[in-house]
Amino acid sequence: MSKRNNQASKTAAREKLRLERERQAKRDKVKRQAIVAGSLVAVLAIAGGIGYAVVQNNKPSQWEAVASDKVVAPANTTGKDGTTVVIGKSTAKKTLKLYEDPRCPICATFEQTVGSTVTKDLDAGKYKIQYIGGTFLDGDSDDKGKIQIGSRGEGSKNAMSAMGAALNVSQEAFLEYKSALYSAKYHPDETTDKFKSDDYLIKVANTVDALKNNTTFQNAVKNGTYDAWALAMSETWNTNKDGVNGTPSLVMDGKKVTTSDGNAPMTVADFTTAIDAALKA
Repeated sequence: MSKRNNQASKTAAREKLRLERERQAKRDKVKRQAIVAGSLVAVLAIAGGIGYAVVQNNKPSQWEAVASDKVVAPANTTGKDGTTVVIGKSTAKKTLKLYEDPRCPICATFEQTVGSTVTKDLDAGKYKIQYIGGTFLDGDSDDKGKIQIGSRGEGSKNAMSAMGAALNVSQEAFLEYKSALYSAKYHPDETTDKFKSDDYLIKVANTVDALKNNTTFQNAVKNGTYDAWALAMSETWNTNKDGVNGTPSLVMDGKKVTTSDGNAPMTVADFTTAIDAALKA
């Protein structure tokens, strides 16, 4: 091989190596740019995620938002925000106030044991019932009365709203629905917040003739038509003037109706004795 050919070969090899280095340098540059772009996207995504989380955490809960809504009062109510619910014959001279919470297990026991007697007394015109519903089992307030909506659930409020929808249908539908909610078959354990489900509340309602497949009732439950009313009713319980701080509680003429041990009557015999004494007082 001549010196000239040898030199040409070396020059070609160097040029080929130079071109290969340039191509590699371009590939490395593209790779670095992709890594930087990917890192930037990741940072933005994390920042966006944090921002979204902050917004969601600071966003009012459904019930906190409802607290500022205008109250829609159900039919068959009177008083401020429709929170006075009195059921019974107008000829009955006295009114028995009944304080309950939908999730209260003792209220369920009372309803299962004494509920039918209360219904008979109402039909007989023995007295009227004023229902006052609380939602304290949802954990809505601390020991200073400060509202902390949803700290232990929302079933009491949701059930109260559904009861408002039933009351809007009729007083009879309200009483029957309340009885169904407290029944052994449908009343959940206090620690199980089953009443927060609209579907479950509607399922229970379908056992009541006036509410079975009742589209108006079901829409009211699903749309939360009486959610604000439920909160207003709960506030009536919170600010009661009868010194009631637990459920169930019975009050007539400003005095608690209790057994000799100071507790709410939980049997038919004790209830009848306590009510007869209150009616005579």
